[in-house]
Amino acid sequence: MTAQTKILLIEDELKLLMAMHQWLVERNYLVETASNGSAGLALARKNDYAVIVSDVVMPQLTGLEILKTLRSEGIHTPVILLTALSNMDDKTEGFEAGADDYLTKPFDFQELLLRIKAIARRPIDNYQFNNVLKFDELEMNLDSKDFSRQGKKILLTPREYDLMEYFLRHPNRAISKMEIAEKVWKLDIETGTNVVEVYVNFLRKKVENGFDKKLIHTQFKTGYILSI
Repeated sequence: MTAQTKILLIEDELKLLMAMHQWLVERNYLVETASNGSAGLALARKNDYAVIVSDVVMPQLTGLEILKTLRSEGIHTPVILLTALSNMDDKTEGFEAGADDYLTKPFDFQELLLRIKAIARRPIDNYQFNNVLKFDELEMNLDSKDFSRQGKKILLTPREYDLMEYFLRHPNRAISKMEIAEKVWKLDIETGTNVVEVYVNFLRKKVENGFDKKLIHTQFKTGYILSI
């Protein structure tokens, strides 16, 4: 693993949180932390991580609530849940919600590291459950290429589809025009083209016309964000 492997730790036991943080940083991981569920969810929505390690029982939001929210929004970052509960029903609920692994407290940090390494090596596509991306009223089926809002099918051109897919994979995060051009269409916008603005406008007309609320918002001096 390199220093660029980025991990999010969500744990309300501060001594354990700090100990995990220090142990992983000493092994060249880039680690961010949150001490409650709400803060952890905000970070998980905003940033890209190789793996999220989250306690289950926490104030504000539980680890399961974080997991279910991320999966419902189309965020498929691998998640390892930490729990003091060894009950199989609890683990089954976690796996059915989209968890990738479980560790029962107390655990050895070396075991945590081995599981992080194993999960971080997997292709991200392994975490597309049923190959369906969802956010609020939007749903995209990656197999059939169908896209809909409130169950109403919306026809997109290939370029519009690629743009919408990128928004759905990164909800609640500001995305710059340059990032869209480079990551979605492999374009160099230094040439002065306004292709991003044009296609965002095309997409907005199809996704928002006839519906009550806007979902694709302009972020001043930043770019665009898919949010409620």
